[in-house]
Amino acid sequence: SAAVQLGKAAGATVIGVVGGPEKAAVAREQGCDVVVDRHAEDVVAAVKEATGGRGADVIYDPVGGQAYTQSAKTVAFEGRIVVVGFASGTIPSPALNHALVKNYAILGLHWGLYNTKDPKLVQHCHEQLTGLAARGAIKPLVSERVPLGGAADAVQRVADGRTTGRVAVVPQTLEKGATA
Repeated sequence: SAAVQLGKAAGATVIGVVGGPEKAAVAREQGCDVVVDRHAEDVVAAVKEATGGRGADVIYDPVGGQAYTQSAKTVAFEGRIVVVGFASGTIPSPALNHALVKNYAILGLHWGLYNTKDPKLVQHCHEQLTGLAARGAIKPLVSERVPLGGAADAVQRVADGRTTGRVAVVPQTLEKGATA
């Protein structure tokens, strides 16, 4: 949802690749211009069709594995694949000859490192994101809130790919006069 909202705020046409009809509905609600259900559609063909054969200029890949393989097949000439994680559990081995032939860049983004490498950039990005939120251009998607006792189950649902948006674990408050 963050990638969709930031893409739309930047004026991009956003293609969302999702796993299942429930996630497709959420992607549409978030503003995706095109939604592709990887369980029911050919991702490569759908992206090529949506881009008139050109491919995607920027691909945000938090999944790795098969998703990265599809990304390499759908990236445009002089495009960029931004690798932000490996939720599939499989770390891909990119074919660098393919990147050379199509003239695209593969970028890694480990946001946490910026706290030590360039903290001023973190502050700048925070200000930019806060401004977008204040204007209503972005709004974090919290799909559910669970009590602390439900945290383990919530984490498992996230790991299994059964959630959409963030799952917030909220501590239970003590009733007035109660002791911990």
